[in-house]
Amino acid sequence: MPVQNACSLFAVRSCASVEMHESHRIGAAMRKLLIAITLSLAASSALSATHVVDGDTVVIDGEKIRIFNIDAPELRHAACDAERRLAEVAKRRLDALLAGRPVIVVRSDNGRMKDRYGRTLARLTVDGRDVGEILIEEELARPWEGKRQPWCGQE
Repeated sequence: MPVQNACSLFAVRSCASVEMHESHRIGAAMRKLLIAITLSLAASSALSATHVVDGDTVVIDGEKIRIFNIDAPELRHAACDAERRLAEVAKRRLDALLAGRPVIVVRSDNGRMKDRYGRTLARLTVDGRDVGEILIEEELARPWEGKRQPWCGQE
């Protein structure tokens, strides 16, 4: 029943409360709709625009991003077969972590925005968890200490 018809059935005092209730109900429905649309758009852009390059580099919406808080084994310039194999596992795991989920990108490494290769430095989170920390916990990467460390025994 429209608000106007409901108001004609009640006293003036009751009419005001019916209008307030109807307005609140519509506002809540609009908020839910806007949240659903926003989440849908975020999920669809993350699903179609993420490409994993290696264990610490991804491309999201055309932007090449290096996960700044980890050191992952090298895929293309591995110093030994063990590093190359671990790099493949790290890449596949990173791909699995990002697949089908919205990725939150927090750019900058304490004010530094790009590395020497022009990649954006950023922290990635998925489902509220830091992707770099997950790779470290699973021993597929280690914390970044300012420079690349060897993965092939003593060098």
